[in-house]
Amino acid sequence: MKANNNTRTLTEGAICIALALVLGLVAELDAPWAYGGSIGITMVPLLVFAVHRGGVGWGVLAGLVFGTLKFFIGGHSFTWESILLDYSIAYGLLGFAGAFRGRLGLKGYALGALTGGVLRFAAHWLSGVTFWAEYAEGAYLSVKTPSVGLYSLVYNGAYMLPNIVLAVILVPLLGAALSKIKDKA
Repeated sequence: MKANNNTRTLTEGAICIALALVLGLVAELDAPWAYGGSIGITMVPLLVFAVHRGGVGWGVLAGLVFGTLKFFIGGHSFTWESILLDYSIAYGLLGFAGAFRGRLGLKGYALGALTGGVLRFAAHWLSGVTFWAEYAEGAYLSVKTPSVGLYSLVYNGAYMLPNIVLAVILVPLLGAALSKIKDKA
C-alpha cells in the first residue's frame, strides 16, 4: 500500500511540476517595474501539491526540481550561487506550505500559500542583498538607494507581493475543488 501511495504522490508531483512549467511559459507577465521579476500563477500548482498531497518533504522536492528546470528553460543569472538561491532554493521553500497538509481545512491552504510565498520572497531578498547588491549601488539605476536591503525589499516585493496575493486567493479555491472531487470519489 505504501509503495502505491508513494507512486501516486510522485506522479501528482510530476504533473504539478509540469503544469507549473507550462504556466510559467504561457501565463506569466513580466513586471515592467521589476527587471527580471514576473507575476503569474506559476507557484500555485506547487503550493496546492504541497498542501493537498505532498507535505513538506515532497513539496520541497517538487519545488527544487521545478526551480532547477525553470532556470534551464529560461532563467538568467551571473553566478551559480544566485542560480541556487533564486531558482532551486526559492522554489523549494514553497514546499513548506505542506506543513499545513490536512490542517485547518481551506484556511490551511491559504496559510500554506502565504507561508510558501513569504519563504520564497525571503530567498529572493537574500539573493538581492548578497549577489545582486551592485544594482542597488547605482550602477544600473538612475537613483542611488540608501540601503541594499531596502533595494532588495522593494525590488523583490514589487513582483512577489502580487504573486503571493494571487496564490492566497487561488490555492484555497483549488483546495475546495479538490475536496469536492475527493468527496465524490
